[in-house]
Amino acid sequence: MKQTRLFESILCRTDRDKESRRMPHANCANATITLGHRCLRATYNGQVPFGLRLHPDREHLIYPLGSLIILKRIEDGKLEFLHGHSNNISCISVSKCGSYIASGQVSFMGFKAAVIIWNYAERTIHAQVEFHNAKVEAVAFSPSEKYLVSLGGRDDGWIVVWNIETKQPICRSMASSHGYCLTVEYSKTDDTIFASAGSETLRVWEFTNANIFPTDCWTNFMKRKVKCIEGINVLKLLECGDLLVGCGAGILALCCKNNFKSVRQVQLENGVTSIAISEEGELCYVGTEAAQMYRFNFEDFKAELLSTGHRSAVKDIAISHSTPKLFATCAGDEVRLWVIGKAKEQLRVTVPNVICNSLDFMIDGCSIISAWNDGNIRVFGPKGQLLLVINNAHSLGVTAIACTRDGKMIVSGGEEGKVQVWELLPRSHRLLEIMAGHGAAVSCVRIKSDDKECVTASSDGFCIIWDLVQFKALRKLRGDGLFQTVCYHPEGYQIITCGTDRKVSYWDLSDGSSIREREGSQSGFINSIDITQEGSLFVTGGDDKQVKVWDYMYGNITHTGMPLGASVTCTKICTFNCMLISTSADGGIWLWKFPHFPSSC
Repeated sequence: MKQTRLFESILCRTDRDKESRRMPHANCANATITLGHRCLRATYNGQVPFGLRLHPDREHLIYPLGSLIILKRIEDGKLEFLHGHSNNISCISVSKCGSYIASGQVSFMGFKAAVIIWNYAERTIHAQVEFHNAKVEAVAFSPSEKYLVSLGGRDDGWIVVWNIETKQPICRSMASSHGYCLTVEYSKTDDTIFASAGSETLRVWEFTNANIFPTDCWTNFMKRKVKCIEGINVLKLLECGDLLVGCGAGILALCCKNNFKSVRQVQLENGVTSIAISEEGELCYVGTEAAQMYRFNFEDFKAELLSTGHRSAVKDIAISHSTPKLFATCAGDEVRLWVIGKAKEQLRVTVPNVICNSLDFMIDGCSIISAWNDGNIRVFGPKGQLLLVINNAHSLGVTAIACTRDGKMIVSGGEEGKVQVWELLPRSHRLLEIMAGHGAAVSCVRIKSDDKECVTASSDGFCIIWDLVQFKALRKLRGDGLFQTVCYHPEGYQIITCGTDRKVSYWDLSDGSSIREREGSQSGFINSIDITQEGSLFVTGGDDKQVKVWDYMYGNITHTGMPLGASVTCTKICTFNCMLISTSADGGIWLWKFPHFPSSC
């Protein structure tokens, strides 16, 4: 059984790397850092059906994000994390008294998908079992918390009843004789009865000892696809007998128990995926496909938006030059503007049917330049208004972008490998130069602090240093793998690169030589790197799902974040080193207290 850890996103001190190469440094063998810092925020993405749960203690909301289970205290927003799954969580359930949480995951074809039963009080794994192939579709507890039933996905098809105390299966059966199952729900009063439903199947099950008996429900000759049992996307039966119905169109309706007609309803953004009701029945929490979480009071039936987030992988982060608490993210067809300390975005810009790959703030700290896969560069104002469009900037899509500190030029990289320099004019633009040198997509563009030079990284295996005055290549660097990201040291005499070789590499720009390499990851590519303003520390993140803080001079890791629920896609350090922001492939946005933050913060 895998050992799990409940963690509060503590950044932990790791052993000092004593290995060195050509870069001189002072002896620091006795230096220690023992401070720990917890994660301040983790977003909800709303992609798991019935994934938002209210614990019976009425103090915590429970929901999955990637391979993590998040416990969020309602009173103050404090986060705790259950870490044990190896892949994305596909279903979750909470026992009637709240003693246990059960969760299932997806896996690769041909591999078993784990079901984990968690001890809520101890925040540890009570049992971990692997029976189903590829995916666990649903889990449900018996009313006495003695049994758990698990349902496999379409490639598995089995339904299994587990004894929670002995951690062993009691009985099992194929979930349906035809069609496939999507959900399972236990009886509210009887430990031996539960129901399953799905495409062209609706069954009531009863088991005794090792025997299990299904009874098919007659649905006439109409073919039905049942996603929820209590009988639309999400449905909850209230204590008074009324029904709370969540629809795929985003409508949340309260239906009368006598005639099932809607007496109150409200329109939410995108389909409802989860409904969690407090024990007193006064409040309910609702999650949607748009990664939004709402709170409702049944007296006025008005929606209070608690939090928002991205529902797909976040591609990039940009931090305002003038307001360090202001940052922007892009994911899918959206650009969102956030303020640290606020759970909801301050501004959202959507460009339908295209994908934003990269973004940066302009010198005013409010306007945003953005790179899109339709080949256009778009500039948005402080209120989200479209200020400028550079049409067909790159023929195969714009993949990377950066703005000079004086706000007069944009440097963009394209899918075809070209690097282009644009001059920004009042309400217009002018192409200054097209610089060719890469043979594949440009993955990153960084501009030197004096605006006279830039560096680009590409999946062709090269980094190129460009002169932005004469518009020519100064140096071409070749690594052992494909470069994912690059950044300048603030003094401008070195750069750091990361990529598919899983190494952090230092390069001397005077001669283009590699002066240091460090092992940056044991298990995956490194996707992102950012450095502090004074250049003493930098941070990386990658496919090993960890955020790591490094000492630049000594080339060692000072702090490592506990694994997140998915690959880290981007990392940024706020202007005054008070906060660290990371994003992940599951749409998560994670805010951390920077472990070396100054006392003024």
